Amino acid sequence: MTEDIVAGVLRQWQQVHPGLDTGPMAVIGRLNRCSALLQQAADAPLRREGLTRPEFDILGTLRRMDRELTPGRIARETFASGAAVTKRVRQLETRGLLARRPDERDRRVSHLSLTDEGRAVIDRLLPEQLRYEAGLLEGIDGRRRTELSEGLAELLVLLEGRLGSLLD
Repeated sequence: MTEDIVAGVLRQWQQVHPGLDTGPMAVIGRLNRCSALLQQAADAPLRREGLTRPEFDILGTLRRMDRELTPGRIARETFASGAAVTKRVRQLETRGLLARRPDERDRRVSHLSLTDEGRAVIDRLLPEQLRYEAGLLEGIDGRRRTELSEGLAELLVLLEGRLGSLLD
């Protein structure tokens, strides 16, 4: 098997600090490196559509939940700040992909929904995006992919339990 870049970093640390437990770096370093590479590569179909990943996430959230949502709910669902969601909603609204309806009782609150065009974009783009992402994972057989997914889910639950309150 070809050595990854993190393996070289770990070896260097062992030379400088023999006996240092670099196990956490082996996991977190690889996750960070994978995340960076995936962020660069995985958004190609989105960029062709003129969307960013966060904009796609907003459209996807509205589609999968299939009802009006407030910007605050979208922020919680997409792990984004309220200010970031407000900016992205404005851009998506300008493009005609989502609509904003003021709350009848509280004008400070708005309800967001997909327009017909927004629904068409996400319904067309999601299968293409998933095919593209599947291509990125080619070379990892189905059993290993399931194991990897389950291991990452376990880590995510652990981290959300320990760090979730820090992120709110």
